[in-house]
Amino acid sequence: MKGRESLLPASGLPLLYFGYAHLCLALALGALIVRPALPGGYFYHPQMVALVHLVTLGWISSSILGAFYIVAPLALRMAFRPGIVDRIASLAYAGGVSGMITGVWMGEYRLMAWSAVPVTATLLFVSVRAWWGLPRAPVPWPVKLHVALAFANVLGAAALGIAIGLARAHGGGSWSPVAAAFAHAHLAAIGWAVMMVVGLSYRLIPMIVPAAMPTSASMAWSAVLLEVGVIGLTFSLLFQTVWTPFCGAVVVAGLAVFVAHVRGIVQHKMPPPAALPRPDWATWQTHVAFMWLLIATALGVVLTLPFARTATIPLQWTYGIAGLVGFLSQVVIGIQGRLLPLHGYYRMFQARGLKPPERSAHSLASPALAKATLFTWSIGVPLLAAGLASATSALTATAAVLLMCGVVCNAAQGIRVSTANSTG
Repeated sequence: MKGRESLLPASGLPLLYFGYAHLCLALALGALIVRPALPGGYFYHPQMVALVHLVTLGWISSSILGAFYIVAPLALRMAFRPGIVDRIASLAYAGGVSGMITGVWMGEYRLMAWSAVPVTATLLFVSVRAWWGLPRAPVPWPVKLHVALAFANVLGAAALGIAIGLARAHGGGSWSPVAAAFAHAHLAAIGWAVMMVVGLSYRLIPMIVPAAMPTSASMAWSAVLLEVGVIGLTFSLLFQTVWTPFCGAVVVAGLAVFVAHVRGIVQHKMPPPAALPRPDWATWQTHVAFMWLLIATALGVVLTLPFARTATIPLQWTYGIAGLVGFLSQVVIGIQGRLLPLHGYYRMFQARGLKPPERSAHSLASPALAKATLFTWSIGVPLLAAGLASATSALTATAAVLLMCGVVCNAAQGIRVSTANSTG
């Protein structure tokens, strides 16, 4: 496949990943609705670890994988058409994650470790495809550096997770189980998800605003600082060294470089498309998500300081919710809100024999559904943080219901956009 056809986004595969991602997040929230006291006073127990992995592997990582089949051709200008192996890999990923969740929930860490094998194989397969295509992608090299490092980090996180599971199942490992869990979580969250979001944002934000594409080589500093910081943080947390505050500061410096570049991008805005709904609720959702990133960063810095080594459990709960739910989970929704209409437009484009559709991509999504999603998550995330931090079941259940409503609205939006080729 040559020419413009090779740069068309995958049609059905992203929707498979997105569908499974919504199912996982709905299951996690459903568990909190049915059993709001499940988290208990401390988060490191099998059922809570299972819920966390429903969010991280099931929702966040599955959404990133699905989005990459759209972003690679549209934003990175890199051919990334899926074949039968890609579809098999997506099924292996879903099956593996499901097995991991089941194993952790039951305390069967051997099942968790073995179920991680197909998950890791899928991540490796997509990583190799990305690494193969990135050198030829006509985008600034700092953007490619972020993406390449993100895939390397997720494989490292997967390997560490398998090692932790095997150590729990068979004994061994010189590290503390809690310290290992913290190290694994930060390598996955910062090294994989945050690194990917930062790298792709250099291309997606100008497309969304819209604005001129940045080309400065200084964008590489966010990749370098994030990578040095997260690798150091992983080892420091794993072996409980005194370097944790310094490594955390390096991560913050990497995020500061990213924020500085984003400010530069938005200062060079272009006139928005006439068909773009105003207000653009999906973009506002990403704004709220980045606000939570600032909160998570501040709390993370506090937790690395010496006086916080005996930090209260409520502070740790708030940090985790701010980072995983407030930022990463919510930024996925915001990005989907702009990516799915583009994806729907190109599905119509292909269905019409590569003839431009009469409808604009910006007319495919429902502003009412986008507004409802933003509203429920804007209230639900702080309520969830408050409920878990205070161990108040009523608050936790209420927050889970609100977030579930947002997930349903977002899923309805996806269905609406993905079926647009049959209605318009």
